[in-house]
Amino acid sequence: MKISEFQIKDVVNVSDGKRLGNIGDIEINLTTGKIEAVVISGGGRVLGFFGKDDDIVIPWKNIIKIGHDVILVRYKGSNEMNGDQSEV
Repeated sequence: MKISEFQIKDVVNVSDGKRLGNIGDIEINLTTGKIEAVVISGGGRVLGFFGKDDDIVIPWKNIIKIGHDVILVRYKGSNEMNGDQSEV
């Protein structure tokens, strides 16, 4: 699969069914040559005010399925920032 094909797929969180966006970048471990994570670029906020949202980094192990049109991931979202580790 080419990176350009990977980037056009919608990324959806299986925890809540929300669309997170599209992959803007990938993190590669230069020692092993393996993909460590995918980065979903933060979109602009309402009407572009107050800059843009932070990027979302999804570890490769949290990618559940790569389909024809969509990539299913497990992302904790705000719970992760609050230190709540109860979700898997």
